[in-house]
Amino acid sequence: MADEPEAERLDTHEEDEGGPVKSFLEHLEDLRWVLIKSIAVGGVAMIACFFGGNYVVKVLKVPLQRAPVEKAGKEQRLRILLGTNQLATFRVGTNEPLVSLAGTNQFVRLEIVPITIGTNVVLGVNVTPEVKQPDKAPIPLTTLGPAAAFVVATKVAFYGGLAVASPFIFYFVAQFVFPALKMSEKKYVYTGLVFGFGLFVTGVTFCYVVLMPVALAVYAQYSQWFGFEVTQWRAEEYISFVCKFMFGMGLGFEMPVIILTLVRMGILDYRMLKAARRYVIVIAFVLGAVLTTPEVITQVLMAIPLLVLYEISVWIAWYWERQDKKRQQAAEAAESK
Repeated sequence: MADEPEAERLDTHEEDEGGPVKSFLEHLEDLRWVLIKSIAVGGVAMIACFFGGNYVVKVLKVPLQRAPVEKAGKEQRLRILLGTNQLATFRVGTNEPLVSLAGTNQFVRLEIVPITIGTNVVLGVNVTPEVKQPDKAPIPLTTLGPAAAFVVATKVAFYGGLAVASPFIFYFVAQFVFPALKMSEKKYVYTGLVFGFGLFVTGVTFCYVVLMPVALAVYAQYSQWFGFEVTQWRAEEYISFVCKFMFGMGLGFEMPVIILTLVRMGILDYRMLKAARRYVIVIAFVLGAVLTTPEVITQVLMAIPLLVLYEISVWIAWYWERQDKKRQQAAEAAESK
């Protein structure tokens, strides 16, 4: 090794470590540029989502429209409509003034329509009995206050911009971190990135299509169980809930990638994962509270998929160790011959 040329030793060192050794100030300069590029990309994405917020809101309202919020009961109900928009829904008691409009019908639709009286046009009410109430009654979203719509637009811009800019931000961070990894470690990290992106998209899609409508329906039924009338929800709270739930579920689905990457790098093994099952149950519920909203329903809905993914990771680690032992035994048998 002492006779080896200096340039050859440096090339071997860089190949093993993944890149040249830099000073502390050079690392700080690289980190500064990572922050600048990340903030710039995030700012552009948030501005774009701010001006296109109406389209983002339409996408976020789909789970609410698919949620079976409420079914018809025996009580009389009035629906007030302005054109094709539903303004409110009322339960009619026996001693309320609106009972005269309902008559003997269980469901009545009150349509606000213009009526011409002579040369004047006034608003009137057209009372129409309904055969039945739809099985699905989406809860309307509303804003309370003059600045509420701006708050909603800001939240839409923040969450939407974060989702759009996250691949670019992650790429900038990877450019900063990867030179410190060895070539063998980079191979496992690259593989983990591919599967990690797929699992993140799978987690967000699973939450958007399956879990979100169920969670919204459960929340509405829970409110009705306490005797609260679910006529409308605040738009800013709904946007925050949906975005946090989907983003948290996407991050939760990254757990197998992290675990299996550490297994491949030799930091974890099957025995350690098997012994950690009891702790993972607690961690799954804690992640359900940290990554989403701190309610029991979202914790349970998120903890169950995380526990299933952990069990899959444990059995994959067991299979890998079994294959490694078989290859090692085959290699030893070949050497003995």
